[in-house]
Amino acid sequence: MNATTRTRAVTTAALLALTLSACSAATGGTDTGRTGGDDPSAAAGARTPQISHIHALGVDPADQRLYAATHDGIFTPGKGGVPERVGDSADDFMGFTVAGPNRFLASGHPAPGSDGPAHHGLIESRDAGRTWKPLSLRGEADFHALEHVDGTLYGYDSTGARLRVSEDGAAWDDRARLQALDIAVHPGAPDTVLATTADGIARSTDGGRTFAAGGQPVMAFLSWAEPGALYGLDGSGGLHRSPDAGATWEKTGTVPGGRPQAVTAVDAERVLAATGDGVYESTDGGRSFTQRIAVGGDGH
Repeated sequence: MNATTRTRAVTTAALLALTLSACSAATGGTDTGRTGGDDPSAAAGARTPQISHIHALGVDPADQRLYAATHDGIFTPGKGGVPERVGDSADDFMGFTVAGPNRFLASGHPAPGSDGPAHHGLIESRDAGRTWKPLSLRGEADFHALEHVDGTLYGYDSTGARLRVSEDGAAWDDRARLQALDIAVHPGAPDTVLATTADGIARSTDGGRTFAAGGQPVMAFLSWAEPGALYGLDGSGGLHRSPDAGATWEKTGTVPGGRPQAVTAVDAERVLAATGDGVYESTDGGRSFTQRIAVGGDGH
């Protein structure tokens, strides 16, 4: 390992360790450190909603619109990249995935002052994030990562540090325990599941029932768009691509904006990444980026 690679690995491992520690500490109840915002449909002159931290990204196949699941609700790009809140929820959305046209699945915590348990479990929207209803595990599960692949839902539940799998979003099969930040599922062979850990990428070949120990490289976030296009984002914002399910990696570019927060590959060339100052999009596999949503602050 050369000096540059070693530095990047140390930076990413430190990011994972810090995030995992913070997430673990937060699972005992609703986080009250968020700052809310106003509904963009309110009267002119209302304060622009602020985003303090982005947890996940997705694109609705119904209209190719970008959505960001954040500490303060679901947002989409408005005029000039100004974030616009979707619906009126200022909940803390953690795990988030687009499961089909206008259909979103998520997890997280209610906004400060809201009634109900500290953990949403699994919730669903059928109108592109405007309204939500509970599906399962309300008050029990806090999914920090969700992946919907070939009709099956994979979720990393931070409350028990466990991978859980469901065919219908209601009944769950509990699988391996591990300390992870993100997961990715092979789109052509869903028994292959990867997880980012402080020691590197851990691999399962039995649907997440067991994982081999994490190994190099160390990545913070992963997204698997197509079988030959696995993307990883390291702790310094470096975007990497693997054509062979993580056996080898090539750095394609660096996402602007500081500390990385999320990555989602839409297809083999279109990649979305969130960092400390916004959401960026690449349409050339990570060689160049355009800011889609501007974010003020680098909160947690």
